Parts: sequence; structure tokens; C-alpha cells
Amino acid sequence: MSTTEQVTELIPDAVARQIVLPEGHRDNDALFEAYRWLRENNPLGRAEVEGYDPIWLVSKHADIMEIERQPDIFTNAGGEDKGSVNPILANQAGDAFTKSINNGSLRVLETLTYLDPPEHTAIKDIALDWFRPTNLAQWESTIRDLAKAAVARLLKTDGRIDFVKDFALHYPLHVIMSLFGVPESDEPRMMALTQEFFGTADPDAAREDVEPLTPDAAAKQWVATIQDFYAYFEALLQDRRANPQDDLATIISVARDESGEYYPNEVAYGYFIAIATAGHDTTSSTLAGGMLELGRNPELLAKAKADLALAPHIVNESLRWASPVKHFMRQATQDYTIRGRNIKKGDRFMMLYQSGNRDADVIPNPDTFDITRRPNKHIAFGYGPHMCIGQHLAKIELRIMLEELLPHIESLELVDDTKMIQTNFVGGLKNMPVQIEFTR
Repeated sequence: MSTTEQVTELIPDAVARQIVLPEGHRDNDALFEAYRWLRENNPLGRAEVEGYDPIWLVSKHADIMEIERQPDIFTNAGGEDKGSVNPILANQAGDAFTKSINNGSLRVLETLTYLDPPEHTAIKDIALDWFRPTNLAQWESTIRDLAKAAVARLLKTDGRIDFVKDFALHYPLHVIMSLFGVPESDEPRMMALTQEFFGTADPDAAREDVEPLTPDAAAKQWVATIQDFYAYFEALLQDRRANPQDDLATIISVARDESGEYYPNEVAYGYFIAIATAGHDTTSSTLAGGMLELGRNPELLAKAKADLALAPHIVNESLRWASPVKHFMRQATQDYTIRGRNIKKGDRFMMLYQSGNRDADVIPNPDTFDITRRPNKHIAFGYGPHMCIGQHLAKIELRIMLEELLPHIESLELVDDTKMIQTNFVGGLKNMPVQIEFTR
């Protein structure tokens, strides 16, 4: 590679650090300005941040889709060399720690995130039918009852709450755990583990048994939290195999492979963890992010209240706006050319979904929160074979909550600064102090 090519490919250090480092995600304005700079100046550029392997930052909607639709060329977790790469960006110290305790592998979970087709396809099929809209329709009345109960509790307050901590976090957790089959009494434990799981780089979510601020602290917390999940879900797995019930946990627990044997327990654990974490954390971030924009724009709130048929469109726009899943990694299995860049086998890519969802080439007026946006070509759930299996459930939860909540909200005013979770992976608002005036 010539010196000229290196210069044109390399992303300025300040921009690269803003996006790659978890602490760069505390400042949403600076983060989205860095995304904008990439899209306009170096949409597929190389980031070389100290402590991390060199990676390509993929900022454009079309490039993300091109990579996502070709899992044979852009592997999720190493292709034939399973566990050789991390599908989630970690620093070099973190990956080294993970390898040191996992027989040289970075595959710490038997879950869809760490799998490639055809293995990915087989495991996804275990619960795919359960997550189809035709099946989920039977659960709508249950979800609506849970939404009504959550709104009723909110209406008993004086309206001065932290919308994230006091409301948005709890409803999606209660929904997914109810459908999953986890007792309500265990939900606080699931909440704590989820926050530790996604907050590995956030000092406020640090575990007591992990020394903070060390280079491998995030990886150590990730592994320790996974082990705590395993310990909890082992009992659930064995109970459902012995006493099958009409719930998602049973479907996963009793699944069998082509030989007719139960899948290894780790497969069930991986499913359980994915559902217990992404199944509610992303939904709560989307709900909070959308309601914040409605509060900031009273005319939009009034429009939404006047026409609840807009709820599905508000959901899609909130998903695009918040994009709580910020990235996944891919690795090239062969030389490839994309956007004029000569990609080499082994190169890694950080797909920036938040940036892709602000790409003006696909999303008109992307910096406007538009509750009537149609079509809405967001990629908040990814694209291709790795597209989120739980997307329809998330949309149903959010739509129903808006239908139940909006009629009661006269106004929602931010009364103090918000904070973002310090993470480059999955997260959104950490807090959202508001004063809500209710329509009684």
C-alpha cells in the first residue's frame, strides 16, 4: 500500500477515538458529529486507536447492507476458524484476557452473535417460529395488560421521575421475562446482570469483583457476568426439561439437534442470555429516546396523541433515532473491493448502525425526528441473516406502550441534563429526569 493510500484511508485520531472508545459515546452530540464527518469525508476509513487492532469504520447505510448480506465473505466470528475473532469490539487487552481463560478462543457464548451460517441458521431456527408475528399475535393481550399496569403505576406518581430508571427500564424487562417464564421476583436480578452485561465500560455499572479502569476490566466483567447468568439459567433449563410449559424457555430448553439429542446446555444458556439482555435493554433505550424527542417537540406529542394510528411509525422512527445497537464487527474472509477500498483477507469492520441510520442518501432529513416518516429504511435491527430475531416482539411492545401511554401525557419536560451509558456496543440514555403533566 502506498503512502498516499494510507493517508486517504486513515481516519483522524480525534474522530476515530470518539467512535471507537466507549467514553466517546458519553457525548451524543460529538459522537454524531463524528459519524457525520465520516459519511461526508471518509465513509469507509481505517481507524488506528492505541490499544485496539486497526479496523475499518463503516458509516454508510449501503456499505453496511453490502457487508451484512454476505456472511460468507464477511464472517461474524471467524468462519471455519471458529472463535478466532470477536464479533463485538474489544481492546487488545480484553481479547487477550478472554483467550487466556477460554482455550485461545474469543467465542465466550454459544449464541447467534458468535455464529456463522450454517450453524447460525440451525440455532436461529430453534426459536424462529415463536418470534414470528403470527405467533406473537396471541401474546398481544398479555403485553397490553402489562403496559396498562405500568402506566397505572406511573399515573400514581407526581410526574417528576427519571423516565429511564423509573419507567422505561422496567416495562420491557417485565414483558420479556413474563413471556420467557422467569418469575417476577427474579426480575431485579436480571436487571442488575443486564446492566453489568452491557455496561462493561461504564464505571457506574462496574461489578465489585472487577478492578475498574484496568485495560482488561471490560472483558473480565463480561465473562464474570456470563458465568452468573449461566448459574441462574441452569436451574431454569433443568426445570423446563423436566416440567415443560407453554413458554419460550421450554421451546429453547427442549430443542434437539439433527441426531435427536438435546443441544448442549451452553446453546440454551446463550439463547437465554440474549433474550434476557437484548430482549429488554434495547427496547427500553428506544422507548426513552423516542419519548424524549416527543417531549422536546410538543407539536409532535400533540399530533401523536391525536392519532394513535401513528404509533407504529413513531416506533420505527424511535428505533432509527436511538439505534441502541451501535455496532457489530465483521472480518473479511477474502480480498474484496468496497467503496473503492482494497480490502485484504483478515481485515476487520466496525459497522456503525447509528451512522447508517442518519445517512441522507437513504433517509431524507435524517436529523429530523419525523413521526410520519414512510418509508423508514432504518437498519436498527441489522440486515441479512443476522437481522435481529426479536424485532417483531420489540415493535409490538413499543407500539402497545405508546398506545397506552400517550393518551395520558399532556406534556413531558426535561428538568435536568441527560447522561448516556458509556458504551460503544449496546446502550442509550442512562438517565432522563423529567416532569410529566398527565391528562387525567
